[in-house]
Amino acid sequence: MSTTIANTLDTADLRARVTRFQETQAKIVEQVRRVIVGQEEVVNQVLVALFVGGHCLITGMPGTAKTLLVKTLSDTLGLQFKRIQFTPDLMPTDITGTDIIEEDSNGRRQWTFVQGPIFTNVLLADEINRTPPKTQAALLEAMQEKSCTVRGNIYKLAAPFFVLATQNPIELEGTYPLPEAQLDRFLFNVLLDYLPFDEEMQVLGLTTTTHVAQAETVTNAQEILDMQQLVRMVPVAESVARYAVAIVRATRPSDSSAPDIVKKYLNFGASVRGIQNIILASKARALMHKRYHVAFEDVAAMAVPVLRHRVLLNFHAESDKVTADTVLRKMIDSITVPRD
Repeated sequence: MSTTIANTLDTADLRARVTRFQETQAKIVEQVRRVIVGQEEVVNQVLVALFVGGHCLITGMPGTAKTLLVKTLSDTLGLQFKRIQFTPDLMPTDITGTDIIEEDSNGRRQWTFVQGPIFTNVLLADEINRTPPKTQAALLEAMQEKSCTVRGNIYKLAAPFFVLATQNPIELEGTYPLPEAQLDRFLFNVLLDYLPFDEEMQVLGLTTTTHVAQAETVTNAQEILDMQQLVRMVPVAESVARYAVAIVRATRPSDSSAPDIVKKYLNFGASVRGIQNIILASKARALMHKRYHVAFEDVAAMAVPVLRHRVLLNFHAESDKVTADTVLRKMIDSITVPRD
């Protein structure tokens, strides 16, 4: 099913595009590393989401550089950046914008649309779970269709459009769980953990002196769009696609292929969007690892961050203190990798 695409990837022009992709990726990582210490897997997953054209939910404790990572990345990419601080009193129109009545020089009144902060390239939805679902829903159309509708008028958003939302995993007071439809719009749920001792020492050296580390711009919007197009051209063998489908189907307790750990600890599994996102993320990862095709290892590596927010744990998991990551990793280990 990928013969034609595979052949086109042999052309000199596309080989040159792949080389540029990898060079630009290396430059972005180099600049981000000037400011962000450690968190290598986190940075890679955020870049995968960018190259796919997806969105990221970033979950981490306060002070783990969630906001700093997003701001640094936007500086490096040369893209327009806006931040929304999500609070309980935030309204949908505070995100999308609204129509106001303006009077011209002749005294005539007319409706004028005033754009909200959603009209940008990189949008930081800071502490997204602090606002009610009604306001969170203002992002649904934007994240899926790259547009927003206000008073019946549809407005296209800038391209690329990249939402990075942050949330604190331990706060319960004054927070609202993200609806399943909202969670499903995110390609990844990226988890930030505490840094090792040596890396925390590096952070001290970077942040407690008069020197302020800053990233430089190394790319632009058009190049990012070209990279996103290139990712979709990476071929996927049928056996690899079948492996991705098998993984997602195994997350559904009602499916005959679901292992015992899934049937015991999950109420619901992932939809077909989970399969689509695993394949897209695997294509980006393959290019980032200097390969021209998707491998089984790409699928296995991308499955957990794609699926951890798409499966619903039951009360048995909560009682036994079993996490979604634990269930997914054991489930993946139980699935036989197809032979080519």
